[in-house]
Amino acid sequence: MKRLFILTSICLLFAFVNIQGKSSSTPFIYIDGNGVMRWSDTRQEASFFGVNYTLPFAHAYRALGYLGLDRKAAIDKDVYHITRLGLNAYRIHLWDVELTDEQGNLLENEHLDLMDYLIAKLKERNIHIIITAQTNFGNGYPERNIQTGGFSYKYDKCDVHSHPEAITAQETYLHNLVKHINPYTGIAYKDDPSIVGFEINNEPCHSGTKEEVKAYINRMLEAIHRTGNRKPVFYNVSHNEYVVEAYYETAIQGTTYQWYPIGLVSGQTQQGNFLPYIDRYDISFADKVKGFHKKARLIYEFDPADIMYSYMYPAMARTFRIAGFQWVTQFAYDPMDIAYANTEYQTHFLNLAYTPHKAISMKIAAEAARNLRRGESYGSYPQDTLFGGGFRVSYTEDLSELNNGRKYYYSNNTHSLPRNASQLMSIAGCGSSPVVHYEGTGAYFIDCLEAGVWRLEVMPDAVTVSDPFAKPSLAKEVVSIIYGCWDMALQIPDLGESFTLTALNKENQRKEETVKDGVIRNLQPGVYLLKRKNCTPKQNWTTDSRWNSIRLGEFAAPSPHTTDYKVIHNPAQVTEAGRDLTILAQVVGNTSPDSVIIYTDKVSFWNDHNPSIKMKRISGYSYQATIPAAELQEGCFKYNIIVCRGDSTHTYPAGNSVKGFSSGIKGNPLDWDYIADSYWTTRIVAPDSPIQLLSVTDTHSGIEAYTLPEWNDLKRTLIDFSPIEKPLLRFAFTSKGEKTHHFLRKSIQDVLKERKGKLKSCTTLCIRVNRHKNLPEGFYAGFITSDGYTYKTICSTPSPEGIIRIPLKKLHQADTALLPIAYPTFLKQYFHPETDIPFQMEKAEKLELSLLGKDKTESIIELGEIWLE
Repeated sequence: MKRLFILTSICLLFAFVNIQGKSSSTPFIYIDGNGVMRWSDTRQEASFFGVNYTLPFAHAYRALGYLGLDRKAAIDKDVYHITRLGLNAYRIHLWDVELTDEQGNLLENEHLDLMDYLIAKLKERNIHIIITAQTNFGNGYPERNIQTGGFSYKYDKCDVHSHPEAITAQETYLHNLVKHINPYTGIAYKDDPSIVGFEINNEPCHSGTKEEVKAYINRMLEAIHRTGNRKPVFYNVSHNEYVVEAYYETAIQGTTYQWYPIGLVSGQTQQGNFLPYIDRYDISFADKVKGFHKKARLIYEFDPADIMYSYMYPAMARTFRIAGFQWVTQFAYDPMDIAYANTEYQTHFLNLAYTPHKAISMKIAAEAARNLRRGESYGSYPQDTLFGGGFRVSYTEDLSELNNGRKYYYSNNTHSLPRNASQLMSIAGCGSSPVVHYEGTGAYFIDCLEAGVWRLEVMPDAVTVSDPFAKPSLAKEVVSIIYGCWDMALQIPDLGESFTLTALNKENQRKEETVKDGVIRNLQPGVYLLKRKNCTPKQNWTTDSRWNSIRLGEFAAPSPHTTDYKVIHNPAQVTEAGRDLTILAQVVGNTSPDSVIIYTDKVSFWNDHNPSIKMKRISGYSYQATIPAAELQEGCFKYNIIVCRGDSTHTYPAGNSVKGFSSGIKGNPLDWDYIADSYWTTRIVAPDSPIQLLSVTDTHSGIEAYTLPEWNDLKRTLIDFSPIEKPLLRFAFTSKGEKTHHFLRKSIQDVLKERKGKLKSCTTLCIRVNRHKNLPEGFYAGFITSDGYTYKTICSTPSPEGIIRIPLKKLHQADTALLPIAYPTFLKQYFHPETDIPFQMEKAEKLELSLLGKDKTESIIELGEIWLE
């Protein structure tokens, strides 16, 4: 194998002289003796940032078929969007079960054809590629597996790398795949400079010894080498840590890792400040394994899963660069044609049209990955939220930002002034800024083509109408696309306030016009050429003009799926009597409603006078109304929202409203035959009443339970002793090892924001427990704040009534447990704050209870109400 390593290194430095008619001037990637990826022409370090994208395979492939859509046309649209986000990297683990027979022979089928087509389209856009050759698992998720006859279906995932016949099949497959000639480029995979290299397999599950693992890898390397391949070969080292030394004793040149910092598949949208979770990426064996620093480092998959926030991606890119990674690819970019339902991987959700805020955050992260120096430190959280000469992330603003003088990108509304507005060359954003005022919710791009000439691209509006991370279905829309027409006000010095507007995309029928005050009226989604008054362009810019990797007139956007209005509304859980109640809602439809009205549960067809409150549109699709304090009595305030358009009315909610997302029912409560009885409800309490943080209602009661390490047993039971006693919620943790720690968390921010007056006078956290049982040792209570910091203290002995009272002044800053648990599991499980931030109760977002576990011992806590007084 030493001979193979030497040959590979020489070939990487001097190869590609005349491959398939391509000249030696076409740069390729090689890895130097220090494990650094470099360009062959300049010897400069390379940096790649992009996505995985799976349309040629598995569910994405089938879903396009279910919908009767052209898969190659879908690829064209998605690759265009990936290009607009400034991404330069693509990685995918090929589903070998869809590409092979039982012997590992490569099949010339539609999956391979689509992969070839995709590679060709990525190549046209100067996007580089890493191919992970095999997954060694089924093609079903989120459906059932479909038997294909591929060799991987014959073996268990953890046996496929040790079974002799399976190894032979993999050798055959890898050999044929690497030398496969792409008919769309005329170049074999092994010879295409756009393909950086090959990863042998995706997340291997080894069960053999160190020597057996080395032998397997060496056989795969030899099968690839026999094709004449001179590209680097990579291997996953973040799995099977027990044999990690074996990886570094082979001739692989690059090592691959993943990062899912807040776990996977929560089944719901996660909320909170997760910046402490991505402060560091410490590789546990970095200084223990010989040769670690001689191999390149790549992130094959990453994602802050189950969130719709837009503040995470650049911070993760920063941390990757600190840890020395040169290739970073998110998993996974959703095909636009099925992104409305987010069925492919419910825990991930990224698409320019459907998640515009996250997509712009990815664009900013790509800039960070290319511009931040490898290995450079930017301090620890919260100091590292400003970094790299123009990058900023903020949880409280849900914002990623790049502001470096020439580029001005923002993922959400921002008040940051551009560093040098007169030098701006590129603007991209969602929402409004000092340069662009816009009510629409889609992304937009404004790029300078030459002095006085700009290209404007505006995506349609996207509004979340159902939890994207709940159980998926192609029949359920999670984000609605609306072709709203909004004014856009521009303050770009190079463009001025007077300019011409010319539609460029072929579907756009808007006639050329002159804008005189910097405000484009009723701007519809599409692409436009903006030309400053009295400007004579040096170039004749037209729809077909090439600019960077696109044509000026290119535009891709989904058609709307929404037919009926949808109302998105989170009612206040509680508010105080004597205060007005503000009700906010989003009303989404293809047309604006004539009116939006609130009726309470007191209205009736038989009443002569039925009070109503009209909601006022405040921006975009957002409507607001104020319920006067005089109408709010202690108890429950129940109400409906009625949407009116022409002769049609619909009432919301209809049936159960799931976390703010509601369907409606035709008609309204004043119709004689209206029979629905669903309402939104807000509890009205006395201003001096305690602030209720937990009320036990069922086995969930809004509490999330975790353990560290992850694999420990938990049982939850609702205990009703008698009809006259309030129920308790019993948590029984069984530790499987030493130094276990159990956690209970509950979101409380929605309650606290409505009780700000009372909160100022609260001094004590009160917890009701079972008075008949002893409190377990090591039981702590406290809060996690919007800073992502944890403050807690040991619980005192309960009173005879079973009440633990904790003075808030006793809460002290502690480590934050990073839950849900991250992958890979070798990453640190706690954030250790280096900056002291005093506890402020008004910043509290989550209640946390924790207890220390004992090895193979059951730890029990039985909880009742929790409140502040």
